[in-house]
Amino acid sequence: MCGRYVITKPVTKTKKYIKSSIKVNDDDNYNAHPYQILPVIKSYTNGNTLENLKWGMVPSWAKQKDFKALINARLETINEKISFKKLIKVQRCVAIMDGFYEWKREEKTKTPFYFHKEDKDMLFVASIYDKNEFCLITENADENLKEIHHRQPVILNSKDINNYLNLEIEGRQFLDSRKRPKLQFYQVSKEVNKPTNNNLSLIQKINET
Repeated sequence: MCGRYVITKPVTKTKKYIKSSIKVNDDDNYNAHPYQILPVIKSYTNGNTLENLKWGMVPSWAKQKDFKALINARLETINEKISFKKLIKVQRCVAIMDGFYEWKREEKTKTPFYFHKEDKDMLFVASIYDKNEFCLITENADENLKEIHHRQPVILNSKDINNYLNLEIEGRQFLDSRKRPKLQFYQVSKEVNKPTNNNLSLIQKINET
């Protein structure tokens, strides 16, 4: 799964991919977490926009007030799950990141790692939305990442953004056929474990012990 990520200067970094930005601040967030309001790219007939949605989606059919919001959707079953099968057809968006965090579990300890593209360019993550909430799509991790975690976000190349947002293209099939960008990772401080910690030091590499 993906439960934390980093996004810095979202407006500046997406200018060439969008036509307009709607009420998005060009701020740095080194510890983006579920239930936060975060920027995503959405498509309209007059072009792409960058706008804010809440990370974590409560399906429209959920009746319980305490229903836990869904932050990830598995690509492998997205066309079958009642929560997602309609949304992948008609309500797609793209989350934007500098990188994301995952934790390696070893017995009773969890060690955080930071993942980013080899070229350190932005990550564009295939997502779905419902009203003002969104959910990241995930898939099996690349072989070189599985030692840390068995899942990863479905990452698009920048040239794939408009194809994914094009609802005339079948979503699952397109995502399965895309070229997966190469990622790197390194260990970071456990300070990231606390959602209220939010500064540049969270993505600084530390020596593994």
